[in-house]
Amino acid sequence: MNYKLADRVNKIQPSFTLQMATIAAEMRARGEDVINFSVGEPDFNTPRHIINAGKEAMDQGYTKYTAGPGMIEFREAICDKLKRENGIDFTKQNILVSNGEKQSLSIACQALFGKGDKVLVFRPYWVSFPEFIHLADAEPLLINTVDKNNFEPDFEDLLSKDLKNVKGLIMNSPSNPTGGIWREEAIVRILKIAKENNWTIISDECYERLVYDDEFISTEKINRDHNINTTVITCLSLSKTYAMTGWRIGYSAGPREIIKAMAKIQGQATSCANSIGQKAGIEALTGSQQCVDEMKTAFKKRRNLIVGLLNELPDVSCAIPGGAFYAFPNLGKYIGKKGNGKLLKDTFDISEYILESAKVVTVPGDGFGAPGHIRFSYATDSETIKEGIERVKSALEGIV
Repeated sequence: MNYKLADRVNKIQPSFTLQMATIAAEMRARGEDVINFSVGEPDFNTPRHIINAGKEAMDQGYTKYTAGPGMIEFREAICDKLKRENGIDFTKQNILVSNGEKQSLSIACQALFGKGDKVLVFRPYWVSFPEFIHLADAEPLLINTVDKNNFEPDFEDLLSKDLKNVKGLIMNSPSNPTGGIWREEAIVRILKIAKENNWTIISDECYERLVYDDEFISTEKINRDHNINTTVITCLSLSKTYAMTGWRIGYSAGPREIIKAMAKIQGQATSCANSIGQKAGIEALTGSQQCVDEMKTAFKKRRNLIVGLLNELPDVSCAIPGGAFYAFPNLGKYIGKKGNGKLLKDTFDISEYILESAKVVTVPGDGFGAPGHIRFSYATDSETIKEGIERVKSALEGIV
């Protein structure tokens, strides 16, 4: 074979969260009794009224290309939603509909950043953030967070960095992998630092509706309320809120020129987002929200259950996450010990040991830039959570 792959292929890492999900699927296919805490999607089916809207769209012939930025009626529904739920006004020219929020985030990076640029990423980070930046030929600059403060930025670490050539930052609250929600004071400080340095903020808010103990406030709402006037691109999704991960519908809201640039890139990559998903999305945003409340109630009960069980494990501590559907316990006390005769050097080793010993799939925190932590998704039923944590307990008791 006489070919050479482009350098950008070697710049990025594969998504190990998807790899862990694949491992779980393969084990199940072999008939193994595996419990999967790696999944990053609701275990509920898409609500019936949204499914019906998709079916009706197909029957009515909405199976063609749409306008590149998205159907006008969908973008108008998004504007209504943003005003109603987030308290921020946009017009349809400020909205871009994409094939999932992941595409929104990636093309935002491509539209804003380039060779020689640096982009701040706060660790723990969603595994794709650094890779979006690499694909834009820019470089991520990792900033520490403070775990006892909802994994908010460590401002001392941030301000100690060489910030020359920094052009922007990506923030994610509620967070994947921690479930942490930044306080308004922390977001205000980030907005002000970004304004002073002329940085653009990309705010990933895909878990906005899965906030359990407080009211969610969008970064752009805080930006406007405090008259900071930082440039913010808000990226949102239907995937987590409405259990629509496979429909691949996300959207961005921001300054018209940036949205136009993003649409230009998307137009040459995927033309437009899936038409059937857009029609279903209109129903999701404008129809009954009872389904969202029901899923949120279930997730909160599961959160309380899994955090309680994790904190009962020997030498494990787990903060209560304010949002999303992830628990992020610290198992750092097991690093340097042995499991099945093998030295556990990091959380990759601990997760592998738990998988081999207990048939439980977890996601190692080292992959999120968080040594010592392991991510557990509680997007599964309570009985599975109880059984899975009991197996983890047995596995940890075997570590010496």
